[in-house]
Amino acid sequence: MDDRPQPPRCLVTGATGYIGGRLVPELLSAGHPVRCLARTPSKLRDQPWSGQVEAVRGDVTDPKSLRGALDGVDVAYYLVHALGTGRSFEETDRRAAGAFAEAARAAGVRRIVYLGGLTPVGVPEQRLSPHLRSRTEVGRILLDSGVPTAVLRAAVILGSGSASFEMLRYLTERLPVMVTPSWVSTRIQPVAVRDVLRLLVAAAALPPEVNRTFDIGGPEVLTYREMMSRYAAVARLPRRLILPVPVLTPRLSSHWVGLVTPVPNSIARPLVESLRHEVVCTEHDIARYVPDPPGGLVGFDQAVELALKRVREADVATRWSSASVPGAPSDPLPTDPDWAGGSLYRDERELAVDAPPEALWRVIEGIGGENGWYSFPLAWAVRGLLDRLVGGVGLRRGRRDPHRLRVGDSLDFWRVEEVRPGRLLRLRAEMRLPGLAWLELAVEPDGRGGARYRQRALFHPHGLAGHAYWWSVAPFHTVVFGGMARRIARRAAAEPEPERGVPA
Repeated sequence: MDDRPQPPRCLVTGATGYIGGRLVPELLSAGHPVRCLARTPSKLRDQPWSGQVEAVRGDVTDPKSLRGALDGVDVAYYLVHALGTGRSFEETDRRAAGAFAEAARAAGVRRIVYLGGLTPVGVPEQRLSPHLRSRTEVGRILLDSGVPTAVLRAAVILGSGSASFEMLRYLTERLPVMVTPSWVSTRIQPVAVRDVLRLLVAAAALPPEVNRTFDIGGPEVLTYREMMSRYAAVARLPRRLILPVPVLTPRLSSHWVGLVTPVPNSIARPLVESLRHEVVCTEHDIARYVPDPPGGLVGFDQAVELALKRVREADVATRWSSASVPGAPSDPLPTDPDWAGGSLYRDERELAVDAPPEALWRVIEGIGGENGWYSFPLAWAVRGLLDRLVGGVGLRRGRRDPHRLRVGDSLDFWRVEEVRPGRLLRLRAEMRLPGLAWLELAVEPDGRGGARYRQRALFHPHGLAGHAYWWSVAPFHTVVFGGMARRIARRAAAEPEPERGVPA
């Protein structure tokens, strides 16, 4: 009989996000039973660890779903925030943190762990960016909950797929000469994502009397300008010429970041605003409870090398875009024939393909990102640009993996809603639209070694603007959707046969 104490049961909120999606397997490796709270649990279905966790449906703003999610939980990780949901995001964060704190106390949770933002020293709270101010307030609400809470405060997190890393990467790689805002001279203490995850896991075992914030950072303090120069050196790029100018305000420079990088303005702006003030750790007290690893903390150059290795090997577990776009619809797909939700426009295409079903599926699953959308690239580029101009995500999110898709992946301005390998890919639109839209790409064997390709675009309009939108773009469907179907069929027919003995 094993008398050793069982590891505490953990609840992870934000498991579909960047940090949450990486924390879950780390907790499992440490032996913790894990429950995940998600508004759409099906988005966790294709995660490699999905069969090892309990997934429950709920929302951190809903006390009823929180009661069930927190029942029997020892340690609750709070990894959600309302960033990018509009001007009221601070109120949403405040309400969600209050509901979570109250539910955790009522459920007898023994510890809350929250990952917040490192705040600058000596800057009054009212002068902080709304993003940092909200993170600080959420931490305070959780610390006052009556449940022992550890608030880990980090500045720039470096890891493959993180918003901060993607911003640094694309700015440095795409601009050999940069006219930059003055915040490139601000001192920052970046931290590697693997050190963040190590500390988050260890925080589950903190003594019950610990109820406080901890500053967490890497071993170096750098300016953003130094970070770009060091990134260029690690990535073996020519030396970058960086020219700071004072006229680029955080608001203007967030638009500049949005143009150059895949990070949309809604995320770029709070990141940029957080860089106006020096963000450097004032203490390293976490080491009293969680000692630094024998080799020390991960340094900047090593963090960049590790992240770039993941990118090159297409082994990026989660990205900043893993979490759904705030406010994105979650309505069910209109089904035929029993859907009764009003008008539903369709564009349907079907082609015989002179290729085996496996070849056709490889082409379908490779759609988007650097491979493009197989038709009229200019039309897609213009549509992506228009989406960004109205505050949408545009086409620059790309894809997490160049070859494989899983439910919940972002795919340019779509979200993967369903994948049935070899048979069906369904995408839900996350561009700004006066309605709801889906795109389905399907494979059917024809019984003679070939395949049939079925494609349908669905649009459920909202109001008169939605109807007007559909009819305004309908004339282009033959070129865009018809061209897509023909190009996919031709590319599948040209796919080389897999080598014998080598999996496709």
